[in-house]
Amino acid sequence: MTSPSLSPWDVRSDTERTVALEVLLHGPVSRSELARRLRLSPASLTRLVAPMVADGLLEETDGMGTSALGRPTRPVRIAAGAGHFIGVRLTPTEAHGVVTNMRADILGVAVARLDDTTPAGVVGTVGDVIDRLRTDQQVDPYRVGVSLGGLVDHHARVRSAHFYDWAEPVDLAADVRRATAIPTVIDNDVMALTRAQSWFGIGRGMDRFAVITLGVGVGLGIVMHGELIESPDAGLGLIQHFPLNDSGPVCPAGHHGCAQAMLTDDAIAAQTSVAIRRAVNRDEALDLAADGDPAARAVADQSGRALGRLVAAVANLTMCYRIIVTGEGGRLAAVAGDAMRAQIGIERDPDAGQLEIHNPALTVADWAQGPAVLAIQTLVRPSA
Repeated sequence: MTSPSLSPWDVRSDTERTVALEVLLHGPVSRSELARRLRLSPASLTRLVAPMVADGLLEETDGMGTSALGRPTRPVRIAAGAGHFIGVRLTPTEAHGVVTNMRADILGVAVARLDDTTPAGVVGTVGDVIDRLRTDQQVDPYRVGVSLGGLVDHHARVRSAHFYDWAEPVDLAADVRRATAIPTVIDNDVMALTRAQSWFGIGRGMDRFAVITLGVGVGLGIVMHGELIESPDAGLGLIQHFPLNDSGPVCPAGHHGCAQAMLTDDAIAAQTSVAIRRAVNRDEALDLAADGDPAARAVADQSGRALGRLVAAVANLTMCYRIIVTGEGGRLAAVAGDAMRAQIGIERDPDAGQLEIHNPALTVADWAQGPAVLAIQTLVRPSA
């Protein structure tokens, strides 16, 4: 199978694309609401929508609505068959892939061990995952997105990826495209996850929100005025060294009580292991804390207070009222939720707005959806 050259999006006029993008971001939506949002006459909107329905870019939903004149109307949305995209998220040991439609619905998943972490080995594994997804789902994707922990330039070149010890920058987008014959874009994994939450997830329709990820490291993504804040430094994990506890443990860089020293998987596992005098991993440490082990509980609550301070700092500095705390280690926010919320209360002005804290247990497929969303964005909004 080869990637199709043109999608239903490519053949649209600029005005049609504006309408379709509004449907993608806010649909299903009635024609009258679309006309109101885009300041078009109902007749103009109907003329624009009709060919997109005929060409399979938009579809009418089963539900019935009511127009401003009281007439019945069928809301429209992006058609399920309007196009397919593949997202692959790389971890230090595995490649997790998904196929999505243009609405970012996950249609299929695949995973492969990443035994060879050289650039050629990574490209080969990504290619294998893509081939499996294309064959299993019988799709020809328009775009591929790949995400990983590291510094990415212009959605094309990986400047550094310390998990893989690459000595030089790698033009991963070009390498994957050569291997698969599919246009490819690259993203930092936390940035990609934040994109997905902004367009299709918990942050959909929100003017501003923040994502804090916990796991091997600590990550931060911020959406402001509906747009992901991007920077050449995204991927450095700068938030990892934000100070949280002056008397806390020391991180590898020598900082006392920073986010890396208090909130990462290794930090929680190490502190709990010392406290209970036997080696445990992160999940075992949190299990013990949840079950009421006093030593493990003390460690979890200390980390919970640190997390509360971090959440409050992000909210105070960005004026975001919705904070998503997630990641492989995001369960800390549930296990030590009382300690986290108590610390947030201390750190926030009593007159400040109420924070909305979400703690979704995202799967590996949810993480892989992130680069698929970048792939969608680069088709429907090339400046993304």
